[in-house]
Amino acid sequence: MLDWLQHTTPGLITLAVVGIAVLLFLIIKVKLEPFIALIVVGLAVALVGGVSVPDLVGSPLKASDSILEKGFAGILGHIAPIIGLGTVLGAIMERSGGADVLASRLLALFGPKGAPLAMGLTGLIFGIPVFFDIGIFVLAPLVYVAARRGTGSLVRYAMPMLAGLSMTHAFLPPHPGPVNAAGLLHVDLGWIILMGFACGIPAWLVAGVWWGGWIGNRVHVDVPETVSDTEGGRETPEEVDEEVEPTGSAGTTTATRTAVRTAPPSLALISSLVAVPLVLILGATFGTVALPDGNGLRLVLTLLGTPTIALTIAVLLALYLLGIRRGISATELGRITGESLKPIGMILLVVGAGAFFGAVLTATGVGKAVAGSMTAIGLPLIVAAYVISCVLRLAQGSATVALTLTAGIVAPQVEAAGYSQAQVALIVIAISAGSIIASHVNDGGFWIVARYFNMSVRDTLVTWTTLETILSVVGFAAAGLLWLVV
Repeated sequence: MLDWLQHTTPGLITLAVVGIAVLLFLIIKVKLEPFIALIVVGLAVALVGGVSVPDLVGSPLKASDSILEKGFAGILGHIAPIIGLGTVLGAIMERSGGADVLASRLLALFGPKGAPLAMGLTGLIFGIPVFFDIGIFVLAPLVYVAARRGTGSLVRYAMPMLAGLSMTHAFLPPHPGPVNAAGLLHVDLGWIILMGFACGIPAWLVAGVWWGGWIGNRVHVDVPETVSDTEGGRETPEEVDEEVEPTGSAGTTTATRTAVRTAPPSLALISSLVAVPLVLILGATFGTVALPDGNGLRLVLTLLGTPTIALTIAVLLALYLLGIRRGISATELGRITGESLKPIGMILLVVGAGAFFGAVLTATGVGKAVAGSMTAIGLPLIVAAYVISCVLRLAQGSATVALTLTAGIVAPQVEAAGYSQAQVALIVIAISAGSIIASHVNDGGFWIVARYFNMSVRDTLVTWTTLETILSVVGFAAAGLLWLVV
């Protein structure tokens, strides 16, 4: 039996199916933390799949050569500084009032009739450096303002903003999903940014602008009279205006935050700080394509465009321009930075454990067997990656787990195929698109959306779940079309 499991394609696929089924059982039914479940199942699959103990865990003197430590260290060395710096950048921008500036300027530009689009653009821009849930905490009061001053349902104003936050969270660095998949599949983040925008913008337009407007005229939801935010302290909509103090920073509470009594930053400054790391990373990518090896300009672009360095530059600029120059003390900035980093610990643990599980799938041959079987039945690898990611997302709810497992499963096939960087980036986008499909009751984001936007479970399924599905399908369709031409 063990020989069949270890050395035949049907056996390896069976091992994969059973392993993932046990993983889902531990996460969904036993309520075990995903990173613990990933380690437990990874160890079991490795031993059943024939990986030797020395290869799996090493020895007391050479543990660093083991699959366990290499799985964790390989990916965390790549993504930890990127996610950490991106989190700090988002926290500083949030505390400076950047969200209020974006929303108020865009609302003034587009006027009452264009308020839903203005909120969508706010979510799109502010979502680049800010995590999805934090974006909701900060932007929800501004959506209430727009809805009260406009006409129609709260859904008309919330859906475009949510689509913007979700798209950036799924498709663009420095968010954990795309950064993690890029690390596992060894693709430059500049290509992820290019393909993320190319696939994400059409998806946002269809899901957020078109669907948000259409469903907003059919599902009526009133602005809540009061909102009690246990994470960040919400005010009633009547107390919020366009100069509202930002609320709900990662890891902060109303009791521990001190108000910053300075004029809000300019829209140009906020937009520039968002653009700095993206431009630097893209500069390195274009330099690699257009300039020869050893070229001085290429070396400078490569240095500045290394994601960790690009984000460090952006964070230092933000600390000075949004902090020191505006009268925020170094002590306060240190507190903001420290508190913003607290919530990312679990994200990094899940990513590391997922990378270990992926390394086990590679070592046992399971990943190659699964991906090979799907391509053997006629599915292109980009389609197979999307389907696997969708199934895992629907089963257990976590986009990070779905994305990490899928990337681990398809990694051997991607490496063997010799795809270009552009093609690998599109596979990452396909996996990311699958990881957000059909957010429902097993996804924490579903309940955050329902609570903050005063919707019943039925209304949330009709509006938010459908929006996520459209975002996923259109994003994948765009990736598929680009696949045909790159």
